[in-house]
Amino acid sequence: MSGFVRRSERLIYEGAIWNLVVADFEAPTGEVFQRDLVRSPGSVAVVALVEESKVVLVRQYRPAFEREIIEIPAGMRDIAGEPVAETARRELVEEVGLATDDLIPLTEMIPSVGMTDAVCTIFLAPDCRAVPSNRQGPEEEAMEIITVELSEAIAMVDRGDITDAKTVTGLVLADRVRRRDR
Repeated sequence: MSGFVRRSERLIYEGAIWNLVVADFEAPTGEVFQRDLVRSPGSVAVVALVEESKVVLVRQYRPAFEREIIEIPAGMRDIAGEPVAETARRELVEEVGLATDDLIPLTEMIPSVGMTDAVCTIFLAPDCRAVPSNRQGPEEEAMEIITVELSEAIAMVDRGDITDAKTVTGLVLADRVRRRDR
């Protein structure tokens, strides 16, 4: 037990998906301190494979960085009560027009432990098939779909071409699973 206790929390901003709160904590020493936190419903991400060993990536504009980022398909858990695997399947169809019968959980990762309670659940979808997509919003409508061998995606991580945390994590774990299962 850490001995830290959250004493209170107040809402500063309520957004469509995220909320900003200020929380008061008490340390084991009795010292009281505040932290600004982002409350999140969490997200999902999918390492989608087609043709056995090719991974589907997206190059998408990200406003926070004001540039395009290469990522695996992903999305927010923005439908209350929706099972996490269903969210992953929905996002896969929406973003890249792929469906799968087989979702293998790879990990749950904490993308930014110091500022948010967000958790990203990452899946491997080893046998995807094409279906009509249903892109949402201007960033998704403008994004580019990229298909490369999984080994090339790992090389892109090594070169620094892929830097997104969920994508790096998902690709490395998917590669490990594929090597183990050979």
